[in-house]
Amino acid sequence: MSHSLRVVFAGTPEFAAAALAAIHGAGFPIPLVLTMPDRPAGRGMKLQASPVKRYAEEHGLAVAQPTSLRRAGKYPAEAAAAIDQLRATPHDVMVVAAYGLILPQEVLDIAPLGCINIHASLLPRWRGAAPIHRAIEAGDAETGITLMQMDAGLDTGAMISGIRTPVSADDTTATLHDRLAQDGARLIVEALVELERSGKLASTPQPAEGVTYAEKIGKHEAALDWRRPAAVLARQVRAFDPFPGGVATLEDGTSVKIWAAAAEPTRGGDAPGTITSVSPEGVVVACGEGALRLTQLQKPGGKRLPVREFLAGSALAAGQRFQLPEAK
Repeated sequence: MSHSLRVVFAGTPEFAAAALAAIHGAGFPIPLVLTMPDRPAGRGMKLQASPVKRYAEEHGLAVAQPTSLRRAGKYPAEAAAAIDQLRATPHDVMVVAAYGLILPQEVLDIAPLGCINIHASLLPRWRGAAPIHRAIEAGDAETGITLMQMDAGLDTGAMISGIRTPVSADDTTATLHDRLAQDGARLIVEALVELERSGKLASTPQPAEGVTYAEKIGKHEAALDWRRPAAVLARQVRAFDPFPGGVATLEDGTSVKIWAAAAEPTRGGDAPGTITSVSPEGVVVACGEGALRLTQLQKPGGKRLPVREFLAGSALAAGQRFQLPEAK
């Protein structure tokens, strides 16, 4: 099936690539794809194209990679050239998903039917950069996708449509990301079909209550603070998979990454950070409230391993202690 509605797409990671593939697969013409410049990655730190760029190039779609779209920023000439290219590209609507650049009002005004954003939360909760991570970390029972008519604010535009999904007790950012990416892909295609049919999309302003911000995840957040409740740390571990992982450092300075863990009732009066038992079923660590059973770990330079395999090459023992990070 083919469509006449012309879509400029802007996005960068896998989440966005799923939406681009769905729009392209549904037969909408995509005259231009915007994505972030190639970034160094991997052990060799070679420049790597984004998932969106890879999809676009594999399917013969034109790609632009401006460093900025703000004339008043550090790259005014590049921004001006990109804006000129957008103006010169005939299109009807712009779809944005996890792009990575701020779109000034001048850019939002170019597409005749506006800019639609695919955002991975139930707005106005978790506006900002890391909505999937923060929903798991906070213990939210559900999250979802919101399609939003973009304005110049940070995820403040009117809501077009949404879809909800429960956050299960074993969801990680990786598993929830993949589910939400598919939901977002489906929802945007439905919206574009309706936009083509009727020429407009109904939208509702976001409520003023319930606004929260999902700050970008930083590596400094990886350290587990054993003074916190075990249930909170278990959520942190799930929220930080695949990045940056949970990190625990023994008193001798050896660091261990923790990729899977479960909270359980407390065992005695051991100080937070103390390893209370070690077995093939898990390494149990005392917390401020309850205990955390570590079930998937990784040594520096090693692979993620189930605890049984990890212990075959590591000398963790009851009575050892993990350091407590400096209180913030």
